[in-house]
Amino acid sequence: MTKQSQFSGGFSDASIQAAHAFRAAMTAMARPGEIRSLTGGLPPKPLSIAAGTLLLTLCDPETNVYLAGAADTPAVRQWLTFHTGAPVTGAAEADFALGTWQDLGPLTAYRIGTAEYPDRSATLIVECAELTNAGATLSGPGIRDTACLSLPDIPALHANSSMFPLGCDFFFTCGSEVAALPRSTTIRSEG
Repeated sequence: MTKQSQFSGGFSDASIQAAHAFRAAMTAMARPGEIRSLTGGLPPKPLSIAAGTLLLTLCDPETNVYLAGAADTPAVRQWLTFHTGAPVTGAAEADFALGTWQDLGPLTAYRIGTAEYPDRSATLIVECAELTNAGATLSGPGIRDTACLSLPDIPALHANSSMFPLGCDFFFTCGSEVAALPRSTTIRSEG
């Protein structure tokens, strides 16, 4: 990554774009299974626009980020550091972790909170090849009746949600789209 490109790819109008991106991310988390557009950042490859925009929106110098597998490149590290100041750490210390499902596993590597502080858990940003409203059936807070979402590993995500109020929260990203799965969501296999 050249110095010029290391400094590019952030929000061009930070106050407006960050506000729009934050609202889209929080709305996705409040409405599990709903796929939303999330744009504004132009991160280096292999990150998607949505994943990069989440990092720009949610991370700062006090936010530990774990980059898993192919997401952990010098270009991504430099871009993340320049635009957010967020330190790159290991999975066990991560506030946010980013990568494909295969690269992020196992879920036991991440903080799930404690009985006193369930909010001290990790949020995983999972890069997906596709994101569709098909597959697992979701129910719970923020969902009228049910919703459907393509999930990479229903048994592992079901086990995570069964620990509620402990457990991890998830954003699933593909291109410029994002969907969320908070730990409070009940997950059933399709069919």
